[in-house]
Amino acid sequence: MIKIDTENISLEEFVAIARNKVSFEFSHEYIENIKKARMLVEKFVNENRVIYGITTGFGDNVNHIIDTSDVEKLQINLVRSHACSVGEPLETELVRAIMLKMLLNAGTGYSGLSIETANIIKDLLNKDIAPFVPQEGSVAYLSVEGHIALTLIGEGKVYYKGKLVSSKECFKLEKINPIKLKSKEALSLLNGANSVTGIAIMSLYDSIMASKISDISAALSIEGLRSTIKVLDARLHKTKNHKEQQLCAANISKILKDSEIVSISINDKLQDAISIRSIPQMHGAAKRLINESYIAIIDEMKSCSDNPIILPEHDTAIMGGNFDGSYVGSHSDIICIASCMLAKISERRIDRLTNRHLSNLPAFLTLNPGINNGYMIPQYTASGLYSEMKVLSSPSSIDNVPTCASQEDTVTMAYFAALKSYKVVKKLQYILAIEIMLGIQATDLLSPYKRSTATEKVCSYIREKVPFLEDDRYIYPDMEFIFNNIRSGKILALVEDKVGKIEI
Repeated sequence: MIKIDTENISLEEFVAIARNKVSFEFSHEYIENIKKARMLVEKFVNENRVIYGITTGFGDNVNHIIDTSDVEKLQINLVRSHACSVGEPLETELVRAIMLKMLLNAGTGYSGLSIETANIIKDLLNKDIAPFVPQEGSVAYLSVEGHIALTLIGEGKVYYKGKLVSSKECFKLEKINPIKLKSKEALSLLNGANSVTGIAIMSLYDSIMASKISDISAALSIEGLRSTIKVLDARLHKTKNHKEQQLCAANISKILKDSEIVSISINDKLQDAISIRSIPQMHGAAKRLINESYIAIIDEMKSCSDNPIILPEHDTAIMGGNFDGSYVGSHSDIICIASCMLAKISERRIDRLTNRHLSNLPAFLTLNPGINNGYMIPQYTASGLYSEMKVLSSPSSIDNVPTCASQEDTVTMAYFAALKSYKVVKKLQYILAIEIMLGIQATDLLSPYKRSTATEKVCSYIREKVPFLEDDRYIYPDMEFIFNNIRSGKILALVEDKVGKIEI
């Protein structure tokens, strides 16, 4: 059970709730923050203060004053009219991440959401009920969040016990009462960078994990290609003033510390190809980008991105642009770049492992080429994934399409930046899975020389489900098995159990 406190929630706790469906509750401070902001919103309504989204219409309708008798209708109209994203549904873990970010946004005490609405979102998450949310057609906010808010009022659809059912049916079975949204609540749920940040947090976490796995897959390739580890010498990397490079070299040195393969190969070559020789430099540069993205995205995770901002300590509300997702959007684009940097060097190592012209290994890592294709086509798969990553890594945050009768004349396009970063990192994880699969096969071919203790731990675990490729077989399940163990953190845990923490 995780206790939600907006200041103290960690990246790992966020992912535990969104992906692993760990239950949570609100801290006392969280509840008090929400109640104070809500009381002030109610006061504004009673005083008929002219405040955007509370006593006025939305967007270009800002000049229309809303009568207090129409407040509830206004909330319903906002939710229904804004639930306009289209296409294939978002993955459940991304919907959960957005819902959790809605709660963190409210818990800052500057949004104005009611505790009743916060509780129903919490209940849906803890009961594993996920709204149906089409994923296409958002510039940065509103439409995706609209579909989530639609379920809270008992409309739309949800995934419940493995089936897509109406919210009304699900709520009846679970004895959940649909919420009656109060003044500003619909705006608080729809406005801001909740979808952008929720998705980006998941992408950030996966990119950190992938950057660590890249050191492990590279270590296997170094063994498989019998490369020299002289390029990992700490004295070399101290001359380059980048800690990520130094840590990467140290990581791989730890992983390969007791490898018999590399010890007998250390003087075989004067110099390897760049995809081996420059691993610390290229991995390090990608990790630097991920580390910088971590700062921006975690800062946003703990921020309030609403408009207007409710300030209980000053008895006022300030209208502005905190809904803007530029920080997260631009750094989601950066995560794409970092992922491509790790993918391009991994794909080249994959080619060297399968290319008999570039190594002393048998063609496509098979002992019986000709009749067997061996691992010929997984290299194609890695190349195809990398090509897709490059197309998706064209930055979104530089784009602009004015909306809302040009009242919103600059939009961040941060939603797609976040969504594509999530997809790009997943493709990177598949490429790393392929490199690990090929690295294991290559090092098996070098028997009786032994792998390091750390790489042997990974190989032994994977060989329980992925046997040595003697003759051609259906390879898809093998790649999926390794991918899933990258994504779950199992492979990283196996290595860290032997060598300690892999640093980024």
